[in-house]
Amino acid sequence: MLLLSREDIKSVVTMRDMIEANKKAFKMTVDQTIDAPLRTVINGKDNDTFIFMPSYAPDLDVAGIKVIDIFPNNIDQGLMTSPAQVLLIDGTNGYVIALMDGTYVTQLRTGASSGAAFDLLAKQECKKGAMIGTGGQAATQLEAMLTARKLETVKIFDLNEERCKAFAKEMQEELADYGAEIVPAKSSDDCIEDADLIITVTPSSKPVFDGTKVKAGATLSCVGTYEPHKHEMDPEILKRASKIICDSKEAALAETGDLLIPISDGIITENDIQGSLGDVINGTIKGRENDDEIIVYETVGVAAQDLVASKIIYDKAKKAGIGMNW
Repeated sequence: MLLLSREDIKSVVTMRDMIEANKKAFKMTVDQTIDAPLRTVINGKDNDTFIFMPSYAPDLDVAGIKVIDIFPNNIDQGLMTSPAQVLLIDGTNGYVIALMDGTYVTQLRTGASSGAAFDLLAKQECKKGAMIGTGGQAATQLEAMLTARKLETVKIFDLNEERCKAFAKEMQEELADYGAEIVPAKSSDDCIEDADLIITVTPSSKPVFDGTKVKAGATLSCVGTYEPHKHEMDPEILKRASKIICDSKEAALAETGDLLIPISDGIITENDIQGSLGDVINGTIKGRENDDEIIVYETVGVAAQDLVASKIIYDKAKKAGIGMNW
């Protein structure tokens, strides 16, 4: 069994690798060439959550399971909010072939989900980005945004002003090669003003931006909400959106309040949700048709992403001789 740390993974794959892995995973999901049941969720104390995500891809001869735990209060203790591990299993003999840092795999594939959406749905000419939230998933979300489009500036907002400033400063240094100016915003309104690409990545149970202030032509990726009683997305944006597309429509309609609450309130219906990103890849539904459309992408995460990403990481690590054999 190969043990792969965050540093090992970072040394063998790029964000572009992960974006392409996500596209493959989303296509496999709609093509039904991967068996990825809806996640099993066990609620813990104080809004803590234990999540188990199994999957199997016969064509890749690989199976896997990710165990990820969501502990929102960890951020106040200087700990990760979503610690995780991924077990990769040889589909021909059932042996576990790798154990890898699932937290970083999650960060990579979740960021890459937004990157894949922006690749497929955003205008070609984008100059300004916006991101609300600076938790454990934020850094890779930002890198994916910068990978998908060449941006001039990205504004960052978080309710914790000091954390927001520190995050923006750290990211400006870490992602300097992308050439964008990364700055803290004064408010959520200031953050999304004139933004072409918008990411929300918070655990909020109420909207974190004003949907009436999103400009025409913007593409939004709403990442943080995976529970039916929470919605970080302002339902007003759904009234203005030309298209609503999910990583997995089935999973999103089973899990996220971003869609379930507006459906319950009669703001939209299930029919207003066009489908999954894999449908766009396959050409069965249309992506962006003009530069004035507002397109909303809702992602809750599916196990297919973890499996395909982990397989690519494993293959590249084996080829490069990276990791510890156990």
